[in-house]
Amino acid sequence: MPRFFCKSSDIAGDKIIMRDKEQVHHIRDVLRLKIKDKVTLCDESGNGFDCAIEQISGKIILAIKTRRAPSMAKQKVKITIACAIPKKCKFDDIVDKLTQLGVNKIIPLLTERVIVNWDARKKSLQQKRWEKIALNASQQSQRSVLPVIEPVRRIEEVLANSGDFDLKLIPALIGERKPLKEILTQAHPGNILFLIGPEGDFTPEEVGKVKSRGFIPVTLGAQVLRVDTAAIAVASYIKLTYS
Repeated sequence: MPRFFCKSSDIAGDKIIMRDKEQVHHIRDVLRLKIKDKVTLCDESGNGFDCAIEQISGKIILAIKTRRAPSMAKQKVKITIACAIPKKCKFDDIVDKLTQLGVNKIIPLLTERVIVNWDARKKSLQQKRWEKIALNASQQSQRSVLPVIEPVRRIEEVLANSGDFDLKLIPALIGERKPLKEILTQAHPGNILFLIGPEGDFTPEEVGKVKSRGFIPVTLGAQVLRVDTAAIAVASYIKLTYS
């Protein structure tokens, strides 16, 4: 069944009232669903609802037929990826692919070598765009919980809030490093934070700050990967290791 997302505040008894214009448009005008057609909705906690459409207009009213609690098969590890905003490829694609791969939180990252100069308005518009992309990718990939797309952060902000992670990793091109496979097969983390640097890598000063916060430098192999490739490779490898 087609899958959509709702807020718990949209649920009233045995009805769900969808007012989100884009989702209403998608149901009504793109998929052209009709009265009595069945869809699945998920709220922000991962609760699932199998529903039948009762009304289609400027809003959509659905009758709840079955309620399902979040899956008892808990996710083995939560993944947060703080990824430098690239110059030569779109962060849109990174958000789309990381969402499909089940990443829990995505942080657009500013470092010294990131060539992006956005004001507050531009940052806000970009975040809304990325949240929309994550919503669409979640529906397509049948996720039950949306990923968190954080506002654009400077690396110093990410480091200051890294204390809650029990495994923190950073790929590095030089210096002492360990293979990612070795780290993941030896560790049993519940919450991983992975930093992905920009074209040109992190500066030596940034690497020093990161290591002082308990991050482990790792290598992703002999090849030098582009930002988007590195982010996707990391997420894929972690998911395969702990699936």
